[in-house]
Amino acid sequence: MTVADVRRTTANGLSFHVRVDGPESGPLVVLLHGFPETGEAWRRLAAALSAEGWRVVVPDQRGYGLSDKPKGLRAYALDTLADDVLALCTAFGHARFAVVGHDWGGVVAWHLAARDPRRVQGVCILNAPHPASLGGFTLAHPTQLLRSTHVGFFQIPGVPEWLLAARDHALLQRALTGSSRPGTFDEALLAAYGRAWAEDGALTGMLNWYRALVLARPIAGTIEVPVQVIWGDRDRALEAGLAEAALRFCRQGMCLHLPQASHWVHHEEPERVGACATEFLHSVAPPTFRDKRTGPSPGIKA
Repeated sequence: MTVADVRRTTANGLSFHVRVDGPESGPLVVLLHGFPETGEAWRRLAAALSAEGWRVVVPDQRGYGLSDKPKGLRAYALDTLADDVLALCTAFGHARFAVVGHDWGGVVAWHLAARDPRRVQGVCILNAPHPASLGGFTLAHPTQLLRSTHVGFFQIPGVPEWLLAARDHALLQRALTGSSRPGTFDEALLAAYGRAWAEDGALTGMLNWYRALVLARPIAGTIEVPVQVIWGDRDRALEAGLAEAALRFCRQGMCLHLPQASHWVHHEEPERVGACATEFLHSVAPPTFRDKRTGPSPGIKA
């Protein structure tokens, strides 16, 4: 992220590590990462959006990186995760905002869009199923159950933490590099993630997002706010049909499939994702001017 301000921000009773960029007067866009990343995942997109005039807030979500890691499953219930985002936006002085979310960050974005339409201007979802669509889709497509076996494994107390920490988090690194195009994750980014995973309590905090699924109460009603879904079809964990299954809950939904991209679509095709997300955000929360500080937007072809 170019010329970003890195700060601690208190919201919803926790202290969050947050990266902030773009003009203070710009409309707010929140970028939400998924497992096992941190806010570092959004450096290119955040720089592109801030250069276009948006105020961009990128937190390490609770349990991750340098943000607080509360104990107990109830601290990771979906309603609570969504409340974090509302509180962060309030802390930055914005009543309304747009969200871009990947993986678990996308699940939180879905929940916000369904639950808080008065505050959410629109959501851009990257490879994240609508929580209310996953069960029915899996029943109709049993192969999705095979792709989701890691979710069951993560429910075991203690064992996943031990395995994921072994050999300097080798399994987590392989989860990224083995399911993406060669060279997608450079050494600097992997090192940053390694430091985040090594934070005290981080692995348990990250896994508690999965363990708290038993507490989730997905909202199945129609989503009224605009929704854009960008889906990498070579996702090993999530079938491409989940994108259309999610859109059935949307009154204003659109979908773009990227056939050659994996789950890590924002890393593999940053220019395409950046251009599509920017076009969508212009339609739901347009900035009044473009920030000239950084030259051409690095996530968008000049």
